[in-house]
Amino acid sequence: MSGSSAVSCSAPCRFAHYFVICGIDTETGLEPDDLAGENFEQSPLKRTFKSKVLAHYPENVIGNPFDQDAVNMLCMPKGLSFRTQADQRQPQFHSFIITKEDGSRTYGFVHTFYEEVTSPQICSAMQTLYQMHNAEHASDNPPSSSSSSSMDSLASSLDEVDSPTSSSSLSSCRAAGSYDTSRDTLYVSKALCLITPMPFMHACRRFLSQLHKAVTAATAPPLPLESYIHNILYEVPLPAPGRSLKFHSVYEPIVCQRPGLGELPLADFPLAEAFSLLGVENLVQVFTCTLLEMQILLYSQDYQRLMTVAEGITTLLFPFQWQHVYVPILPASLLHFLDAPVPYLMGLQSKEGTDRSKLELPQEANLCFVDIDNHYIELPEDFPQFPNKTEFIQELSEVLLSFGISANGGAPSRTRNSPGSTPSTPSRECKTVTLWQLEDDGRNGNLAGEELSVLELLQGNTTLERLQALTKRTGVTVAHVDALRAGIKAQRAEGHGGRTVAEEEELRHAKLNVQLREVFASRFTAMFADYEAFVIQSAPDLESWLTNREQMHNFDKASFLSDQPEPYLPFLSHFIETQMFATFIDNKIMSQWEEKEPLLHVFDARIDKARLYNVRAPSLRSSNYQRCSNLKECAQAIEQRLMKINHTAIHPHLLDMKIGQGKYMQGSFPKLQADVLNTGKPQITTPTKDRHRQQTEHLNLENDLKEKYMQEARSLGKNIRQPKLSDLSPAVIAQTNWKFVEGLLKECRLKTKRMLVEKMGREAVELGHGEANITGLEENTLIASLCDLLERIWSHGLQVKQGKSALWSHLLHYQAREENLEQQQAESPACHVPERRKSDGSVSMPSLRVYLIQDMRHIQSMSEIKTDVGRARAWIRLSLEKKLLSQHLKQLLSRQTLTKKLYKRYAFLRCEEEKEQFLFHLLSLNAVDYFCFTSVFTTIMIPYRVVIIPIKKLSNAMTTSNPWVCVSGELGDSGIMQIPKNVLEMTFDCQNLGKLTTVQLGHDNAGLLAKWLVDCVMVRNEITGHTYRFPCGRWLGKGVDDGSLERVLIGELVVPSGEEESGRGWRTPPLQRSPTQTRRISITSLSGRGYKPTSAQIQEAIGEAVNSIIKHFHKPEKERGSLTILLCGENSLVAALEQFFYHGFKSARLFQKTMFVWDFVEKAVAYMESADQMGDLQETTEHLGMSCQSLYRYVSAINSTPRNIGKDGKFQLLVCLGARDRLLPQWLPLLVECPVILQMYEDTALLRDRTPVHALIAVLETLHDFPITLESSLVKGIDL
Repeated sequence: MSGSSAVSCSAPCRFAHYFVICGIDTETGLEPDDLAGENFEQSPLKRTFKSKVLAHYPENVIGNPFDQDAVNMLCMPKGLSFRTQADQRQPQFHSFIITKEDGSRTYGFVHTFYEEVTSPQICSAMQTLYQMHNAEHASDNPPSSSSSSSMDSLASSLDEVDSPTSSSSLSSCRAAGSYDTSRDTLYVSKALCLITPMPFMHACRRFLSQLHKAVTAATAPPLPLESYIHNILYEVPLPAPGRSLKFHSVYEPIVCQRPGLGELPLADFPLAEAFSLLGVENLVQVFTCTLLEMQILLYSQDYQRLMTVAEGITTLLFPFQWQHVYVPILPASLLHFLDAPVPYLMGLQSKEGTDRSKLELPQEANLCFVDIDNHYIELPEDFPQFPNKTEFIQELSEVLLSFGISANGGAPSRTRNSPGSTPSTPSRECKTVTLWQLEDDGRNGNLAGEELSVLELLQGNTTLERLQALTKRTGVTVAHVDALRAGIKAQRAEGHGGRTVAEEEELRHAKLNVQLREVFASRFTAMFADYEAFVIQSAPDLESWLTNREQMHNFDKASFLSDQPEPYLPFLSHFIETQMFATFIDNKIMSQWEEKEPLLHVFDARIDKARLYNVRAPSLRSSNYQRCSNLKECAQAIEQRLMKINHTAIHPHLLDMKIGQGKYMQGSFPKLQADVLNTGKPQITTPTKDRHRQQTEHLNLENDLKEKYMQEARSLGKNIRQPKLSDLSPAVIAQTNWKFVEGLLKECRLKTKRMLVEKMGREAVELGHGEANITGLEENTLIASLCDLLERIWSHGLQVKQGKSALWSHLLHYQAREENLEQQQAESPACHVPERRKSDGSVSMPSLRVYLIQDMRHIQSMSEIKTDVGRARAWIRLSLEKKLLSQHLKQLLSRQTLTKKLYKRYAFLRCEEEKEQFLFHLLSLNAVDYFCFTSVFTTIMIPYRVVIIPIKKLSNAMTTSNPWVCVSGELGDSGIMQIPKNVLEMTFDCQNLGKLTTVQLGHDNAGLLAKWLVDCVMVRNEITGHTYRFPCGRWLGKGVDDGSLERVLIGELVVPSGEEESGRGWRTPPLQRSPTQTRRISITSLSGRGYKPTSAQIQEAIGEAVNSIIKHFHKPEKERGSLTILLCGENSLVAALEQFFYHGFKSARLFQKTMFVWDFVEKAVAYMESADQMGDLQETTEHLGMSCQSLYRYVSAINSTPRNIGKDGKFQLLVCLGARDRLLPQWLPLLVECPVILQMYEDTALLRDRTPVHALIAVLETLHDFPITLESSLVKGIDL
């Protein structure tokens, strides 16, 4: 694209699309700007008045129609601003961005200056306003009415009277109310704006400031202003990718460069300033919030700071792109947009002297608030850190330091304009200075910086200089000092090489920008080096993929996470659920049918290059930090482009203007000649070619059909990328809110579906991963995102904001009303109804009342939770675990008067049909079991209720002994607790035990009637309502059953039925057991008589029991559940081996007591011991002798335990210990070969058949690969 051909270039390849002038329309006069939150208490000079687009050239550009309202609002977000000669009137620069519905962007660069008001009508109108204002204040000074709406109060807080800062006595007297046309000169703001397709910020800034300088200079510019404007609109092309371009403004040439196709896309906003304003650590934290798609609100007095930080952060997201609402400068008329219940990145202008505490925002549960001017941030709760954050911050700090910029928030770039500072023009260049007040401010999350003073000390100290020379000779480098020296050298070298100071500074910024961005990009290259392996390509063609987009699973999340290093998981598990990651994967899938999206193209090329250099497979599961290796190359590429200019555009020249046109008048911007500025060379456009060129050149503009499909196909209301600025009628606001409601409902449907599918493991099964299950970490991520969604729904359309959590605030209102009603009912005696209990004849667990307020009280009593957001999340988790979330929220919303009082008409919670669908989607979550409350709040005290159910009525009344119980769970046990005599129900408080696993039940055998027949023990967590049943079906007592005084019972979660289940919807069978299972039957128990499984059934049961244990160890650790149940519960290893040993066992003897398997084991051991003493075993191998020794030792240890666990209990213990210590396969041959077996077993017994015995030994040996650990409740009192 040479300079000569640039004239005929079509709109998409032109450097600038529009030149715009905004200011006061003298014909319409002074119009108050109602939308900007007018405050008539203020003096007229401080009020806001409507600005107008006075002119824009050309009339229209194909593919980028001119949006007059949006441009006017963003050029002058506060409307017109008036000053007098007593005020400061320095020009200001700011930029803005307009995001279209397809996600493409247009950039605006605005130079605002003050021009003398020449219209006598405007001056007299201002004087009249002052006279009225003074008259009102003289008569009375009424207090301003307080606003009911949080949005109104936000507007008023933003429009508070500025604190008087002007030192001039004139201005202070005028603040009291005096403007006089005869005495004062009135000035009004005017804005010059360039609208461009790409963000060439430095070039546009220099062009506009030179244009303004031409108006204020003492001598007229060389050519009429129209020549320069026509030149930039029609004759200056966009630089080609990888090339640089020089064009001429009024006084000096301007150079800009554009990255090549393989480089990071163009980003011209100074990142150094963003880092200086926030500090490195804070910026990394805000960046992490952006990646996790939280709501981010930037807050500053300076529009350009808002834009610099917003663009800086979104630039660093490469290869991902922000997919939600993006408004770096939110005009005052759009404050209601902060009510948006979606992720957003917005910038809000603060007024001088406005305190953060007065800023009432609609929702703060998921908000990252960034106070740019005060260098501090407020982060949301439950916020995962960016992987390798410390090393990452260290590397960024070193890059900044190498450019002489303090990593702790110093040395902002030149382009920073504080509200009262002079903009830097080529004639007024100054060196970069360190902002000590920024450096030493502890609030930006860094240590105070003293780098320059350190260097001065080093340079002035001969001893230290000699010491450093010595370290160099010995090969030791002092990295920090070297980096400092390099930075200072870089600064001193400025101005050399034939470039102006401004050009040198621009080059320095461009190099620093690209190096900082490369550090960020290399983190993603390292983290997602293997992402392609997990992309699921399931559709045959683009059309079928677009049609079924929502039903398809495009990325194997579980497998991807299982390949990542442990420290990365908290961040990555959240990040891969975001819209920006989903869009990235969508683009990857679509790239098989059409041209690759530009960012994806660059990213994939980097991964391929990394693989080329790193021949070995990428270091999976390694969390070692990999530093960026191409910092030098990328800086050199930019320097070469700026040193060697590729193209020079046509110089500005005289246009075909009539005589007298282009007349120059010092001090005011002339009225330009529309006829010459609206007619460039004819535009010959071929949309398809242009679109093709734009895509390959980082221009993400419209791609009709695909983009339309993609918008419909993707998940959340991304159609609202930016509020519609052109029409702010109530109907449009209502339409916007309706889109939010639809988006929230859709998001709820997708989230609940994802939670269900993940929890049930169906998705993984469909994808061929067998019985894959959701990890605890992923489950936590999904629940956290559900909490976030509920907070956003409850924040939508709030009348008045109270507290940081809208949901908890609503619950508190509900609680206050209900408790009030309860109190009134308690005072009237007629209403008292006694609690119904079942007849005294039977013992059972009393039902737990389903009561929303009670669940709130449980949360309120948890001292561990300190914030409203935390309480709301805990309440959601508890309700989800109890399968009451939908029912509770339905109950909460049934108080319609309360909902109407708290919410505006358009709020989601007042849209009846959507609300019903939303509750239905939440109801579907009852189909699966969650332990998201129990597993997270592990240190809280929980009340438990224990009910002991005897088999015979009154059997407890016949017991004279003293019973006790001990409850154990995955997180600990309750310790032994005495049960009061003749009482079958008790409650106790204990630190959270987690999922319950065992109950030890026993008594001390005291008194005459010391026998106890127990059917089962029921234990309930009184907060979560989880009830566990511990089957027994055996006697406890000496001389009855197997003589046990203590039994270890294994628990199973009970499925609620009947009234407890009403309103909860459906649910799955509980974990760890199949739905049709009956209680484990002991051969010697009462119910076991007459039950004899066949040998085939017994062998199958052993195979299943061992298989279950192996599967247990193949699951990720967090998903395994209880091993005790697999060892000792129903269908467990102990139960199966018990059946094997009882097969063909001669247990019942005539006129003798019943025999047990333990009796056989004891007799066999006794025989072996006596044979050993007599020398019969001397001939056996050494290995067999060792096995004999271990069997003696274990049996005698079990027999000598102080616990009275009975004969079956002892056999259970022997099996568990043998499995743990890998001894079972060694003991079996000893028992089989022992002659005692002939007396105690029939010929057909399995134990006397060598084939099944050898098969059993082989099966048991497969457990040797796994580390079996036993619960303390099983092995208590065993000394081995």
